[in-house]
Amino acid sequence: MSVISEFRKFALKGNLIDMAVAFVMGAAFGKIVSAFIDGMVMPVVGKIVSGVDFKSMKYILSEAKIDATGKTIAEEASIKYGEFITVFIDFTLVAFCMFLLIKALNRIRKKQEETKVPPLPPSEEQMLLREIRDLLKQR
Repeated sequence: MSVISEFRKFALKGNLIDMAVAFVMGAAFGKIVSAFIDGMVMPVVGKIVSGVDFKSMKYILSEAKIDATGKTIAEEASIKYGEFITVFIDFTLVAFCMFLLIKALNRIRKKQEETKVPPLPPSEEQMLLREIRDLLKQR
C-alpha cells in the first residue's frame, strides 16, 4: 500500500473528519465568546472598577523613541497585563460554556441509553436452529 493511499484512508476516517469539524466549530465559538467578552463583559467590569479599560492596562518598561520629525525609532516595550486579564476571563468563560455544553450532551446520552429498547427475544425459528446446532455439536 502506498503512502498516498494510506494517508487518504487515514484522512477520510470518520473520527478525523468529526474532529476537524469540532475544531472549526470550537474556533467559531471562541470568536463569539471573545466578541461577547470584549464588547459586553469587559466594559461592565471596567465600569465597576472605576471606568478602567483593561485593554489599555500595561506596565511600560521603556517609552517609545520618536525623532524630531515624529517618526518612531523604537517601539514602546511594555507588559500588557490588562490584555492577559481579558484573555484569562475569555478563557474561563469559554471553558465554562464548553463544560455546560458537554454536561448537557452527557445528560442527553444518558437518557437515550436508559430509553433504549431491549433486544427482542429470539424467534421460534432461531431457537429451533440453535437447538439443531447444539445437537450437531454434541455428535
